[in-house]
Amino acid sequence: MTALERRGSLPPSLAALRPRRVELGLIFLIAVVVVAAYGLASLGQSSSVPANIGPFLAWMLGLFFFVHLAVRRFAPAADPVIVPMALLLNGLGYVMIARLGGDVDGGGDLAGLQSVWTAVGIGLFVATLILIPRARMLAQYRYLFGLGGIALLALPLVPGIGIELNGARIWVSIGPVNFQPGEFAKIALAIFFASYLVDAGELIKNRLELRDLVPIGAAWAASVGVMVLERDLGSSMLLFALFVVMMWMASGRTMFLGLGAAMFAAGGVVAFQLFSHVERRIDAWLNPWADPQDSGFQIIQATYSMAEGGLTGTGLGRGEPDRVPFAETDFIFAALGEELGLAGTAAVLMAFLVLIGSGLRIAIRATRPFEILLAVGLTTLVAVQAFIIMGGVVRLIPLTGITLPFVSYGGSALVSNYIVLALLVRLSHEQRVAATKEPTP
Repeated sequence: MTALERRGSLPPSLAALRPRRVELGLIFLIAVVVVAAYGLASLGQSSSVPANIGPFLAWMLGLFFFVHLAVRRFAPAADPVIVPMALLLNGLGYVMIARLGGDVDGGGDLAGLQSVWTAVGIGLFVATLILIPRARMLAQYRYLFGLGGIALLALPLVPGIGIELNGARIWVSIGPVNFQPGEFAKIALAIFFASYLVDAGELIKNRLELRDLVPIGAAWAASVGVMVLERDLGSSMLLFALFVVMMWMASGRTMFLGLGAAMFAAGGVVAFQLFSHVERRIDAWLNPWADPQDSGFQIIQATYSMAEGGLTGTGLGRGEPDRVPFAETDFIFAALGEELGLAGTAAVLMAFLVLIGSGLRIAIRATRPFEILLAVGLTTLVAVQAFIIMGGVVRLIPLTGITLPFVSYGGSALVSNYIVLALLVRLSHEQRVAATKEPTP
């Protein structure tokens, strides 16, 4: 019997499943995969074993097992798959960022910075588990989260601190700190939507009046507002999809999915007619070869890059993924496709599917409305964001310029995704503990 079991923090029925032992085994396997990939990438590039392989192994194992110990201490009954899948994605992303190295602008510092952001994200993951012992307590501050989310979304528009990069005004610079507040706004809005719809969901279920559509209309207007004012198509799609999915879950009305899709399409058509940057994105999506040296350059290079990879890839360190601009952020999926091939990108896709499936399983097994909606909302954030960027790279949808969760380079996105992960772990722990206390018929 373990120390946790002796203290009674893990119910006997869950202790028999030994979820933490399963998690520890998965983390060990993932650490082996990541370290092996790191070594292979270096061998592919320079035909030599990286000199820092020892410190890298110690750093990765230290971070991974620190996460495991935190979950073992603060959420011992949580699903054993969630954290390992996130660490696998984070580890593979780090390997590709380190492999790109000096081949991209500023690449010499990217690996070091990403390792720092990983440590910060894991620190906030642990802090979230400690500060939020029960997910339900978040519902008490619904309007604070709602106002905070809106304020964070609008922050890049404030003169003096908002920064426009690559055509999008989504960055904020306060002193030496630069970050994307929208990455944290999405978490705050998911909490607000979940707590709001706990009360409004019953009204929407039992009737359908114009006033019931006001929230979805407001969300649609906000998403288009973000797209217009900040030129951020990806965030507007993500926020609107989040609210529509949560409305659907709260009401049980499938019509909200169709209505939401129709409203967003209508907004997109209007934006295509009125705004040049939206028209440019759509044109590059439909026919990138019409302007191969400018608007279509990225997607064409990404297509060639993934085609070069074929079924099994060129091998880590053996390709030329730096041909694609922003390979370390928006196009890291194409870089993985070139060097790991269809098999590698399928593995990344499977890791996302397992992570998303675990999140939905938490929602299915939860019994209280707020926990159900919050689990759905957080899972939707990861799923839709991954779909938007992977779909954009393979030309399934227009490119939007957001990052691949846990994989792409970027401090704000990585840290916010670790907070999302911590909330899912907290929900999973509560759901599994509650399930053991339900009376058997």
